[in-house]
Amino acid sequence: MKLTKLTSKKFIQRVLSTTLLFSSLAFIANAHSQTATTNFPTKAIRIIVPFAAAGTTDILARAVAGELQKNNGWNVIVENKPGAGGNIGAEYVAKSPPDGYTLLMGTVGTHGINQALYAKAGGLPYDPIKDFEPVTLVAPVPNVLVLNPAFAKKNNINTVNEFIEYAKKNPGKVNVASSGNGTSIHMSAELFKSSSNIFMLHLPYKGSGPALVDLMAGNVDAMFDNLPSSINFIRSGKLKALAVTSAKRSPALPDVPTIAEATNMKNFEASSWFGLLAPAKTPKPIVNQIRNEVAKALNSPAVKEKLLAQGAEPSGMPSEQFAAFIASEHIKWAKVVKESGATVD
Repeated sequence: MKLTKLTSKKFIQRVLSTTLLFSSLAFIANAHSQTATTNFPTKAIRIIVPFAAAGTTDILARAVAGELQKNNGWNVIVENKPGAGGNIGAEYVAKSPPDGYTLLMGTVGTHGINQALYAKAGGLPYDPIKDFEPVTLVAPVPNVLVLNPAFAKKNNINTVNEFIEYAKKNPGKVNVASSGNGTSIHMSAELFKSSSNIFMLHLPYKGSGPALVDLMAGNVDAMFDNLPSSINFIRSGKLKALAVTSAKRSPALPDVPTIAEATNMKNFEASSWFGLLAPAKTPKPIVNQIRNEVAKALNSPAVKEKLLAQGAEPSGMPSEQFAAFIASEHIKWAKVVKESGATVD
């Protein structure tokens, strides 16, 4: 009986000691986490842009980075890693340490379209849902159908219907550029082709910047570009805008109709969006801190005015809401990919 009581007493002491040990370790780990979060950031933050410079993804990333540095003194570096419709840059961030120091300026392509589009081409090297922690939506953006002005003048094309008519009378002669396979620019063209029953040769580039250079040089006929990267060229006459792809006209180009208005494609809508994402398992306090500061940056008068003038609508939505939005975009674009018959070119 004495042995049993002694053994029981020792057992209880060991349990209590073990419990205290784990509680102490948990307290230390939590304190360390809180300290790390409080001190964030202690080094440069990189925003990876998965497309070439001068496109809308790049424009928005640099606007956010500049404001964070101006207001908070954060050292934010924008780094371009173009290729494979944004997949190269997205994979890089997915495999980066989950510490908040490497972020992705994701797009509707990298996180809404590509999973369905690349399914028959071996799939993606990352999971757009499981491998990322959504931070915030930066801005939704309409696309705009733009033509090379000399091409439009030569063929007397001033409206969307005239463009469709020309394409039908000249099968195989019209080419259309994009910023890469799976981008909203590519999918807008695919949706337009299937909806109007025309054929256009798709020419994918590594971003809007190089595609626009060829478009203005006359090496390409048309493009469904994100409005911010084209708007200054439209205003200067270097590009001819026929219509925007959004459900409503853009306040930045109030005289340019929507494709739904300009044609009999009454339900046509193929807008784009851009948002910040961190690698999965990035601590929630850090994600929230970045989101809050980015939302402040987007709401600053200077940034807000600049983005609105370029056709982008600043957002800054909460992380949970952005995650739900991304999930809905997967469903939407999987249907578009299937119905349009879009493929990787």
